[in-house]
Amino acid sequence: MAHSIDIPNVEHTAPIPMGSRVGNMIFSSGIMGADPTTGVIPDDAAQQAEFAFQNLRTFLELAGATPEQVGKVTVHVKNEADRDLINKPWLEMFPDPHHRPARHAVQANLRRNMLFQLEVIAVLP
Repeated sequence: MAHSIDIPNVEHTAPIPMGSRVGNMIFSSGIMGADPTTGVIPDDAAQQAEFAFQNLRTFLELAGATPEQVGKVTVHVKNEADRDLINKPWLEMFPDPHHRPARHAVQANLRRNMLFQLEVIAVLP
């Protein structure tokens, strides 16, 4: 049975959780770059990228996981020109080049003023 996981102040407009845990598997919905204290999505792309990874870290903690247990990250990016802004928070979260999860970026027509969404799959021991 799935157990919903939500991030305080960071919510979807649809009636869905931020993700779920089923057994030792963790799956996220789209984790956005909203400010985790206010829930507001900033206009600045670099700030959205930073907040998206902050929210990812919070999501993993709430799910009982760590970044080391992430197997794949899909990055949804609205503007291809902003794609490289993900690399700074990515390297901060996954500094060891020998132990990074897979990553795939796709251009997407994101709602509201979202410029990024992260989608993850993690496996607990």
